[in-house]
Amino acid sequence: MENNDILIRLRYALDIKNTDMVEIFKLGGVEVTKEEVLKILTKSNDDVDYEEENEEDVIKCNNKMFESFLNGLITFKRGKQEPKPGQPDRPQFSKESVNNILLKKLKIALSLTSEDMIDILDSAGITITKGELSALLRKVGHKNYKECGDKYARNFLKGLAIQYRD
Repeated sequence: MENNDILIRLRYALDIKNTDMVEIFKLGGVEVTKEEVLKILTKSNDDVDYEEENEEDVIKCNNKMFESFLNGLITFKRGKQEPKPGQPDRPQFSKESVNNILLKKLKIALSLTSEDMIDILDSAGITITKGELSALLRKVGHKNYKECGDKYARNFLKGLAIQYRD
């Protein structure tokens, strides 16, 4: 799943307005205009000719931009947190899967417990144990770390839409 697609689904699930998207990107350290946000939220078509013609109409969201958005979402939802002594001002970018980062950062931003996340996935028709979820939320290099596949990420966003939009 592409970062742009994840952003589109996340925006829908949490009912985030375009002006709030600009603010969230800004809180994450990325300056974008409302027009650029609309270009980021444009679904890219897989047709090669279409992409060549409308390349300037779509802005690809890279991993750093996406992670900055998620950091901004945390600040937007929970407020600015003062860094502890010895901690960097800006969070460092992770080298792990985008889907794992998505689950971790949304858990923080929305103040979700593991049970909440299991319920969200369950509402989308996915059954996951607490141990499996824990493996998805671990740091890369941990012996129990498991990379999050698109299936879990897609269904987590679907479950969020069910929970937050009903």
